[in-house]
Amino acid sequence: METHDGGPYLRHDTRASNGRAEVDGVSIPDSAFCRAVTEFVRDTETELLFNHSSRVYFFGAIAGQHRGLTFNPELLYAAAMFHDVGLMPLHSSADLRFEVDGANAARDFLTGYNLDPSDIEKVWTGIALHTTPGVPEFMDPVIALTAAGVEMDVLGLTYSQYPDAVREAIATAFPRSTWFKEDIIQAFYDGIRHKPDTTFGNVKADVIADKEPHFHRGNFCSVIRASLWRA
Repeated sequence: METHDGGPYLRHDTRASNGRAEVDGVSIPDSAFCRAVTEFVRDTETELLFNHSSRVYFFGAIAGQHRGLTFNPELLYAAAMFHDVGLMPLHSSADLRFEVDGANAARDFLTGYNLDPSDIEKVWTGIALHTTPGVPEFMDPVIALTAAGVEMDVLGLTYSQYPDAVREAIATAFPRSTWFKEDIIQAFYDGIRHKPDTTFGNVKADVIADKEPHFHRGNFCSVIRASLWRA
């Protein structure tokens, strides 16, 4: 057992003895299923998104340990790695939220494996809700920790809850680009710019508004007032 800043934690080496990244006792499960997930996502996403998704898994899994949650690391890995696949042209629909596109791509991939349908549904839901704050944290750990990993890597909401050495080890294994904050916003925009209406009611409307100053986002109250109901 090693210590850092007065707190006990497991190894924070960038690479474990088998060559795989291991941080704070967390590593990518060494299974044929997870290797297939890695290969699929590496071949599908940009390096920016692949590294981001990998960090999401580590931050989410470590958060799960700190919270004392019991979860299936293979399912969490699948959810974390697929959560942004819907931003890629080959998996982007014309009229669905990109989160749903990614969830559907994961479901299609997972059905090729001998998984319980309820487990596939956990992965689907974790991806579909990863940009919906205030809800996933009360759901199954796979769903909650997918969102937790995203919130840490993109928004830094729990930044201070991870020791410096842990954050640095994850970023060493799966580097952030030099201008990651702007790069990830651009990646979001590139993935949803063709369907701005799908951002109604979710945080990605902010991305369109940031890149297109004249964008007029949908308004919940306007939808109510314009409905066919008389009153």
